Amino acid sequence: MRRREVLAAVSAASTGGIAGCGGGAPMADDGGDGGDGGDGDGGGETDIATDDLPTDWPSGTYADYESTTVTVRSPDDEVRGMVRAAIADTGDKRYLGLSDASSLPENAGMLFTYSAPRDTLRFVMREMDFGIDIVYVDGDRTITRIHNAPEPGPNEDGSEQGYDGSGQYVLEVPYEWTDRRGVEVGDSLAFDL
Repeated sequence: MRRREVLAAVSAASTGGIAGCGGGAPMADDGGDGGDGGDGDGGGETDIATDDLPTDWPSGTYADYESTTVTVRSPDDEVRGMVRAAIADTGDKRYLGLSDASSLPENAGMLFTYSAPRDTLRFVMREMDFGIDIVYVDGDRTITRIHNAPEPGPNEDGSEQGYDGSGQYVLEVPYEWTDRRGVEVGDSLAFDL
C-alpha cells in the first residue's frame, strides 16, 4: 500500500473511528449516507467546467468506486473549483485512502464520508508518494480546516505527518489545489451521494 494508509490509531479511541488519508482502522459503521446531497453539477459563471474533470478517474484500485462531482463554492456562491472524487464510504475504503494511487490528476480527489460528524479525525501521509491537500468539512458541508500535506521526504514513510480536524466529510485533492483555486475555510461543498 502506498500513500496514506492513514491515521495512526492514536486518535481513534477519542472519536470511535479514525480518519482517512489512507485510512483509519476499519469501522463497524460503514455508512456512506452523508446527508442530502447538493446539486453536484457546479453551475456558476466561471472558467471551471465539467469538461475540465478527468475522465480516467477513479482508476486502478479505485476503478469500481462510486464517484461524484464535488463543487467548491465561496460564501457568495462563486464556484472556486470542481473535482471528480472517488467516494470512500466504508471502513476499508477509508483505511486504504489514496495509498494505492501513484498520482492524482489535477481535478481529481477522494471524498471520505462518515454517517455522522466526528469531533476528532486524524489523517496521515503513510507511504504516500505525492502531496495532497486535506480538507475537513462539517455536516452542513462547510469547510472547517485545510491542510497542505507535502509528500514524505526521502527515507520517511509519512506516518509521523499527521493532520487533525473534525467533520463528517474529508476531501483530498492534489497538493496546493486549494491554494490555486483560492479555497478557504468557510467555503462549502456541493455533491451527491
